[in-house]
Amino acid sequence: MLHIYLVEDSPLIRENLIATLEELVPVRIVGAAEDEATAVRWLADPSHAVDLVIVDIFLKGGTGLGVLRAAHELPQRYRLVVLSNYATPVMQRQCLALGADRVFDKSNDIDTLIEYCGRLAAGDSPDSYPVALA
Repeated sequence: MLHIYLVEDSPLIRENLIATLEELVPVRIVGAAEDEATAVRWLADPSHAVDLVIVDIFLKGGTGLGVLRAAHELPQRYRLVVLSNYATPVMQRQCLALGADRVFDKSNDIDTLIEYCGRLAAGDSPDSYPVALA
């Protein structure tokens, strides 16, 4: 079972993504945030165990880039992926430089994200999963 924390400001996208992931992959969504401050507070609590954090770039307050930056500074390590409509090559490189393991485009890469989550849930090494930079 893959435990996921979701940082997404759109209730509709959040609900649809949770439903899709729970239907297709053995996952449990352990929490969600719609802004940077809430996400950073949650991630900073060492009692929160999670296998994957999915982060959008544009949030109600702050940004996903701030979440990545803050998570990178924490003593505990998280597997972080970005899911955004703004996954341009420049943004992809910036997210990877801030500690994201992968960057997925909301419009084109949902199936790839689901496959990635499925591989993590199955215990496959994420290092064997290619990084696709446009």
